[in-house]
Amino acid sequence: MEKKVTVVGAGNVGATAAQRLAEKQLCDVVLVDIAEGLPQGKALDLAEAAPIEKHDVYLAGTNDYAETAGSDIVIITAGIPRKPGMSRDDLLKTNSDIMKTVVGNVAEKSPDAILIIVSNPLDAMCHVAYEASGFEKNRVIGMAGVLDSARFRTFIARELNVSVENTHAFVLGGHGDTMVPLPRFSTVAGIPITELLSGDRIEALVDRTRKGGAEIVSLLKTGSAFYAPASAAVEMAESILKDKKKILPCAAYLEGEYGIDGLFIGVPVKLGKSGIEEIVEITLAEEEATALQQSADAVRSLVDAMARLE
Repeated sequence: MEKKVTVVGAGNVGATAAQRLAEKQLCDVVLVDIAEGLPQGKALDLAEAAPIEKHDVYLAGTNDYAETAGSDIVIITAGIPRKPGMSRDDLLKTNSDIMKTVVGNVAEKSPDAILIIVSNPLDAMCHVAYEASGFEKNRVIGMAGVLDSARFRTFIARELNVSVENTHAFVLGGHGDTMVPLPRFSTVAGIPITELLSGDRIEALVDRTRKGGAEIVSLLKTGSAFYAPASAAVEMAESILKDKKKILPCAAYLEGEYGIDGLFIGVPVKLGKSGIEEIVEITLAEEEATALQQSADAVRSLVDAMARLE
């Protein structure tokens, strides 16, 4: 195919992302992992599903970055997963070191690629990738808001017994407990949920959204979410590959937007062939703006802590 996407990390998120990319026929896919045989086996398994799923996408698995050369997009899922009782912050040092190694290899082989970061703690890992790659800020994007908004949309749809296709939601801020779901910008068929649900019910859905990842970790007991994170990363990749210019909430490097400077934080962006083509600034109510600043403060403290670990 014309386009090529590398997925780094052949665990649950990475392998599912590779599957979604192939079955949507978006690009050829290279799956990379340090574990010998793992990416090769999963890529072969996915390739053998192609005659049934009816696509001709080329899938390859490798432990060597040479085969990733010339990738249009690199989705990075590599890192240790969160376990029960572990916060995203606990992952900081280990995943920072992994990210530096991965991005160094990726930037060498695919200097024009766009990076979609999935590894946790998400916002901090975006900073590591940005610095390690030397790429322009529009080519380093964090997958957070798409996933968090999808969770919010799911809970809204179930609460009101409507199709998820009728629901739209925005979740801004850092990917964690300080994220900022925005009920007044969240709608069902264009109707704000503030017109359809009581304040108590909305707050319950907002709280569940903030704890969405932890809820799945507690249920699985041996891992973390992977179907929805993979779908979120692929929606971003599709908007870039097809130059769809979708407005999606993503972690972007801000330089004064929303009063935040020098930080990756979740905001609405326009995604097209060059990556982030525009940061969309919406007018926030005072309490929303305060919550976003508090979320940014939490991300900044994480970035500062990471700097101290180096």
